[in-house]
Amino acid sequence: MSKSDVLQQIKAGKVIALIRADGPASLLECARALSAGGLACIELTMTTPGAIELCAEMAREQPGVLLGLGTVLDAKTALAGIAAGAKFIVTPALRPAVIQACNAAGVPVLSGALTPTEVFNAWELGADVVKIFPAEFFGPAYIRSLKAPFPQIELLPTGGVTPETVGDFLKAGAFATAAGGALVSAAALKSRNWPAITARAAQFAAAASAVA
Repeated sequence: MSKSDVLQQIKAGKVIALIRADGPASLLECARALSAGGLACIELTMTTPGAIELCAEMAREQPGVLLGLGTVLDAKTALAGIAAGAKFIVTPALRPAVIQACNAAGVPVLSGALTPTEVFNAWELGADVVKIFPAEFFGPAYIRSLKAPFPQIELLPTGGVTPETVGDFLKAGAFATAAGGALVSAAALKSRNWPAITARAAQFAAAASAVA
């Protein structure tokens, strides 16, 4: 899958599901539950113990899922994630070495940033998409404000994205969105309440698809 194919799939899906957990147990089932709800783009965060190994397992077991590795802070981890099957890499902050490594590998990188200066620097360094994090403090209006001087930069808000706000973020000009705890709650993950996760994913998918 080419870089442009991956980016197009993220854009078309409109919502990246962030999975964070205390351990690898049951994360494959969580991915299946999300897919059943209509969300097939998943970011597995490095805050999950054994994330690289789990990434490889998920890539083998669920090839239909567009899998990314998130909370990546250094180039070594980015390259390990790519080797394990991650189709895109996400950082929580501006990490030039990670952007460079992903560009060299031909894999999309979603670089974290918040301020206008960070956003522009991330894009200038070669980020394919700039992840606005944490987005909950400024909301959709901030995305709209950033797009005014930077219409050429693709923005992905993370934080504060819910079924009630996802449409507003997209209408404000977001390339796509990402949701973690508001989508996959820690309680549902711990109790393995897959029907609840599927239902929540369906709410997100329906709200996002309502935006042309």
